[in-house]
This record gives sequence, C-alpha cells and structure tokens, in this order.
Amino acid sequence: MKVLVTGGAGFIGSHLADRLLSGGHEVVILDDLSTGHVGHLNPAARFYQMDIQSPWLDELFKIERPEAVLHEAAQASVRRSVEDPGFDASVNVLGTVTLLQASVRHGVRRFLFASTGGALYGDADVIPTPEDYPTLPVSPYGASKLAAEVYLRTFHALHGLSYAALRYANVYGPRQDPHGEAGVVAIFAQRLLNNETARINGDGKQTRDFIYVGDVAEANARALTSDVVGSFNVGTGVETDINAIFQGLKRLSGNNQPEVHGPALPGEQRRSVVDARKIQKVMGWRPSTSLEAGLDATVRYFRAASKPPAVTPAPPA
Repeated sequence: MKVLVTGGAGFIGSHLADRLLSGGHEVVILDDLSTGHVGHLNPAARFYQMDIQSPWLDELFKIERPEAVLHEAAQASVRRSVEDPGFDASVNVLGTVTLLQASVRHGVRRFLFASTGGALYGDADVIPTPEDYPTLPVSPYGASKLAAEVYLRTFHALHGLSYAALRYANVYGPRQDPHGEAGVVAIFAQRLLNNETARINGDGKQTRDFIYVGDVAEANARALTSDVVGSFNVGTGVETDINAIFQGLKRLSGNNQPEVHGPALPGEQRRSVVDARKIQKVMGWRPSTSLEAGLDATVRYFRAASKPPAVTPAPPA
C-alpha cells in the first residue's frame, strides 16, 4: 500500500515510516522540518519538505496518489497552545481538515490520526481511562485534538472516509526531543548521561502511562490494514510515577546523582493512564516492549548520539 506519513521526519512519524517500509509498504513523507530532522528520514521513503496547508498539497496528492494517510504532523506543545491558541488551532484543526479534504478528493481509502489520551481525558475518575470516558480537555491542545476527531467522524459520515484516531499515552523512545516539554524520559536520559541535574517537578508521584514508540508504530501498522472505524487508546494500562522513571534511568545511565525536586508545574495532571483493551480486542494489538527494555533502548540511543563522530586520519601527504 502507498502511504503518506505527515510529520515523518519527527519522533513518532519517523518510526512509523520505518515500520511501514519494513512491512513492504511504499512510504511518502511530508514534513516542514519545523520540529523534524533530516537525519530521521528513511532513505527508502520519498520526501517532500512541505507544510500540511501548502497550496501545493493537491499537487503532491496528484503525483503520489496515496491510498492511506497517517497524520502525525502537529503543534504538540501544550504550553504553546495556551500562549497562542490560534496557531494551535490553525495547525491541528485546519491542517487536519485540509488533509481530510485532499484525501477525499483523491480517493484515499484509510486515514489514521495521531490523537492524545491524557489531554482529552484530563484528571479522570476512572483509571485506566477507557475511550467512552467524557472528553473534557483543559488546554487548547486537547481541544484541537478533540475537534479534529469530530471532523474525522464528520468526513466519515459525509464521504465514507475510513479512519481511526489513535489516542496515544505518553510515548517515549529513541529520537524523542530532549528539549521538548512532554518527553520526560528523553530529558532525564540526556541530562543524566551529560552529568547534568535531572530535576523532578513536584514530589514526582504523578503517574503516566509510558508506551514505547516501537509499540505505537506497530499499533499504526495494525490500524492501517484494519477496516474498523473509531477512536482507540494506545497505551499499556500501567501507571508509573516520575520518581520510578528517574531511578530506572539513573541506574541504566550509571549516574549516581540524588533526586532533586523542583516546584510542581501548575495545572499538571496527577494521574494519567489509558485502558487499551478496545484496540487489543478489535485489532489484536498489545504492547510488547517492557518499560525496562524501552528505557534501556532510549539510554543506548542517547549515549550513542552524545559520542563525537570518529575522525578518520588523513592519509600521509
């Protein structure tokens, strides 16, 4: 199948591209490189440096004729969404609508959307939180993701476009940006390997559902070849607190620094974990990477990335 992956030079999108190519799919990547990196691009994919709202988007669809779209490109910063909700909506809502329109015009059969678990459910009373729990986002980022899901349902009703919205838990792993706001695993891993202080916000007892990026890529691969429509949580269903993440990364990195706690972030969720039994039941997906193995792979990636490249001595004159 020919698949267009938006955001395919980013953290999650590049892993999706790798997984699809290994599965025999033909992959086309669209990324404006505002947060993605050329080094993450798989050379077996065709790459277009382009914004999802580019006036040339229709030309891309005419040239490539993708059968499916995996929409990973997004404005993913909660903090920026609060500071500039208009920009957040322009990317996450209008950008998604633009892609949906192009998909309908050019006969795309399947549309997968990267949604969010935590930002949609907030501080839920039901833990792990299922898909039918009320979605009451408290940030413009969460609101934009929810609005995009509504548009997916609308385009399905109006045009019959098959879709799945995958509500990711806290995704971590190699290639994650250690300078972002949500990547606590990447932030801690890099700081510990650099012998810098890895500061924990608040008491560190806030919990998250940490899902390895390779498992997220596999969930997308399953959803791509499924004909089931709807919203699906993608997570482990296991709560892990931030203190435990710090201790695990401390051990794997060989750094013996003590825990250092800073002030709690205002408005930060206390508990966030999703119930992923629905996608397991209808698509046969379940996470296969343990937290220990995933953290180890992440530390090994950042350790390798921090090493200076080997210098080949010049031949004698």
